[in-house]
Amino acid sequence: MRVTLAGLGCGGMSGATGEVREALARADCVIGAARLLERLPEGVTPRRESAARPGEILERLLAARCESACVLYSGDTGFYSGARLLLPLLEEQGIEAQVLPGVSSVQCLAARLGRPWQDWTLCSAHGVECDAVAAVCRGRPACFLTGGALDPAALCRRLEEAGLGDLPVAVGENLSYPEERITKGTAAEFGKRRFAPLSVLLAEAAPVCPRRTPGIPDGDFLRGGVPMTKQEVRAAALAKLAVRPEDICWDVGAGTGSVSVELALQAKAVWAVERDGEALDLLRANRARFCAWNLRVAEGCAPEALAGIPAPDAVFVGGSGGELPGILQAIHRANPMARVCVSAIALETAHDALECLTALGYETEIVQIAVSRAKSAGRLHLLLAQNPVFLLTGVRP
Repeated sequence: MRVTLAGLGCGGMSGATGEVREALARADCVIGAARLLERLPEGVTPRRESAARPGEILERLLAARCESACVLYSGDTGFYSGARLLLPLLEEQGIEAQVLPGVSSVQCLAARLGRPWQDWTLCSAHGVECDAVAAVCRGRPACFLTGGALDPAALCRRLEEAGLGDLPVAVGENLSYPEERITKGTAAEFGKRRFAPLSVLLAEAAPVCPRRTPGIPDGDFLRGGVPMTKQEVRAAALAKLAVRPEDICWDVGAGTGSVSVELALQAKAVWAVERDGEALDLLRANRARFCAWNLRVAEGCAPEALAGIPAPDAVFVGGSGGELPGILQAIHRANPMARVCVSAIALETAHDALECLTALGYETEIVQIAVSRAKSAGRLHLLLAQNPVFLLTGVRP
């Protein structure tokens, strides 16, 4: 048996290449999703089997006992296609296979918009979880295959929640079908609309600030009357947390969001937990000021507000509202291996943090930071001491 895995393009046979058409004409049996089998041209064998999962397709092929079979896929066989899962199954059975590509919906959308797509970030939200905010923060337009719960509207709502409601987007519906439609707008507008099940979303790149090392100057943040973790302490805390690009971070008691912003510029995603109304406004304003769109705001009191947030890899606790033991226990439940850094000014807070981290099985380290800043007094400069701060770090052995 010789099997051809053929991509039909994004609209039935309209995107099929000449090679695919020739393979179909030679095939003794054709297998694929029902909607693809319905659109085959005249002259193709009537021996057709409806199947979509790799295991089912293999069963149909083995039962067919034919010399030449064709397995159909929508779009392109090399772009989020089931072809990659079927190929190793065929190899195990010693069945010879060839792959013929088709025109993907991404190529089709790019052509309709008159744009190249080689610089796009390509993502699939078709029946799988997808972080739309992280995708648009990579400095390039992001194109999403959509389907299931994550249709274009749902993805646009996520962008709007992150502060990107004005981000330009375009949607291609039913590409290459008679009812094809291309629409342009903003994430906020499209979050309220309904789109066809066969849709592709293109979101422009989110504005970004130049990357820099941790320790943004204090004066760059909007502060108001809310306490803020100072520059030197922030830089030390991020060093202790050893934040990586793939990390999910929490900032508990986020205040103005100075630490949240610093984390967001280093990590994959950050959840800032805060209960004060003025601080929440400053959090969102500083998020926009530094283009930290991967910073999500969780309103409420910890530890209750931590429920339902994705498990963290690293956590900074800048304020606890007297609930430090409960907060540390909630972090431990969410991910026992998460790296934790607690900032404390009061000796009692430092004592409670050490006691609780030790009881939870963390290896602890205590650092006390005392910063003095010079202030001019005529021709002289006087050092003014800032409040000394304890940083208690906990990591699992």
